[in-house]
Amino acid sequence: MPSFAQTHSRVTTYYLLQETQDLGERLKAAARWKKPVLIVPALASEFTHPQSRPVFENIVRQLAEADYLAHVIFGLDAASEAEVRDCKAILDDAGLINYVIQWNDGPAMTSIYDQLGGAGFDLSRRGKGRNVFLGFGVAIALGATAVGLLDADIRTFQRRQLDRLFFPVLCHNYPFAKAYYARWDGSRMFGRVKRLLLDPLLISLKRKFTDTNEEKMLRLVDFLLSFDYQLSGEVVADMWLLKKMRYALDWGVEIFTLIEVFRKAPQVAQVEFTRRGFDHKHQRVSSDDPSAGLHRMSLDIITTLLHALIVEEGLEVGEEFFRDLALTYESIAEDTIKRYSDNAEFNGLAYDRDAEEHMVYQVLSKAIVQTADYLTSPAHMAEKMLRFTATHPEFKPFVDQGLQQTILELEAKLRDQSLEVRHLPSWERIMWKLPEINLAIVEALEEDKQRFK
Repeated sequence: MPSFAQTHSRVTTYYLLQETQDLGERLKAAARWKKPVLIVPALASEFTHPQSRPVFENIVRQLAEADYLAHVIFGLDAASEAEVRDCKAILDDAGLINYVIQWNDGPAMTSIYDQLGGAGFDLSRRGKGRNVFLGFGVAIALGATAVGLLDADIRTFQRRQLDRLFFPVLCHNYPFAKAYYARWDGSRMFGRVKRLLLDPLLISLKRKFTDTNEEKMLRLVDFLLSFDYQLSGEVVADMWLLKKMRYALDWGVEIFTLIEVFRKAPQVAQVEFTRRGFDHKHQRVSSDDPSAGLHRMSLDIITTLLHALIVEEGLEVGEEFFRDLALTYESIAEDTIKRYSDNAEFNGLAYDRDAEEHMVYQVLSKAIVQTADYLTSPAHMAEKMLRFTATHPEFKPFVDQGLQQTILELEAKLRDQSLEVRHLPSWERIMWKLPEINLAIVEALEEDKQRFK
C-alpha cells in the first residue's frame, strides 16, 4: 500500500493516495481572499523550437484551466520582439487571459535590471536564476500573496499537479511547499545528481557530524535529507517568506532555497506531484568540462552546500575533512548504486551500473575535491610557501624584495574570493534600498503591455 508516514517534525509530506481527487474548487474558494501567482521562466527556444513547442503549448493549455491563479508570469529570456509576439499568440490561442509577459531582453525590463545593478545588486549573470529572481519582484509588484514556480519544459505536465502543489499554502497556510516525484520515463531512472551526488553526500556529512557531535550541522543535514527530491524546481512560497529569503543564481539555487527555508520557516510541506513518470529536459554529464552539464551543476551544488556550512554556519574544517568526506562519499555512493541496481532489476528497468559508477568516481568525487581546493587551499598553500621560502637561503634575495608579503597579499585576495557572498539579498532588503522599485516594475510591465497590445 502507499506510504503515508510522517517522520520529520518540520516537514509535512502530502502523499498522493487519490490521483482522481480534484482540488480546483477548494483552491478557487481560498483564492477569493488570497492572490496566488505562478512564475514560468522560459527561453525563447522552449516555444519556438519544433520539438519543444508542443510541450510549452500543453503547459499553457493546462494553466488556462487553473482559474484560481490571479496571474501567470512568463519570464522570457533570449527572446526577440517577434518571438515575444509568437509567445503571446500561443497564450491567447489557449484562452489564458490572466498572463503577464516579463520580457527580460526588452528595453522596459532592461531598465529594471539597470536600476538594480546601479544599487549594487549584481544581476550580470544571465540565466534562469536571474529570470526567476526578477519574476519574484514582478509578483511582489502585482500584490501576490503566494508565488509558485513551474518549469516550461515538463513533458508530462497536468493542471492537477500544480493544484496539489498550491494546496498546502493556499488551503492549509503552510509558508512553503515543494514538489517531489520519481524521475523516470517507464524504462530507466533519471535524476542522477540527486541519486548519485546529493543524497550520498548528505549521508556522508551526517555520518561525520554524528561522529563529531556537531548538533547544529546535523539539524540542517537532517532537514535536507527529509525531502524526497531536494532538486525539484517546482515550489510555492507564501509572500512573507519569499520576501525574507535570499536567492542563488547558479545551479545551487534549489539547495540554497531549502537552506533558507530551514532558517526562516517553522513548518513546511512536500507534495507528491505525481505517481506516474515525470519527464523534462535532461542535462549531459560533461565529464571533461566542469563548466557545463551535470558536471557544472554538481560543482555548484557542492559549493553552495559546503559554503553554507563552513562560511555561514561556522563549521571548522581542515584538509583532512575534505579527504575523509570524499572517501566516505565514494563508499556510500557505491552502496547506493547497488541499491538502485537492485531496484531497477526488481522493476524490469534498464540500468547501466558501470556508467553510474564512472560518474561517481570520475566526476562527482573529484568535484568534492575541487570544491575543497576552492574553499580552503589558498591558506594552506600560502603557509607551505612561506615556510619553504623562509627555510631555503636561495630565496633570501627575493624575500628581501618582498616575496613573502606578496604571498600573504595573494592569499588574502584568494581567501576573500572563496568566501565572497554567493547569493542575492532578499527582496525585503532590495525594497528597503529601492523603495520605488515596485512602481518602476509596474510601469515597465505597462510599457510592454502597450507595446504588444
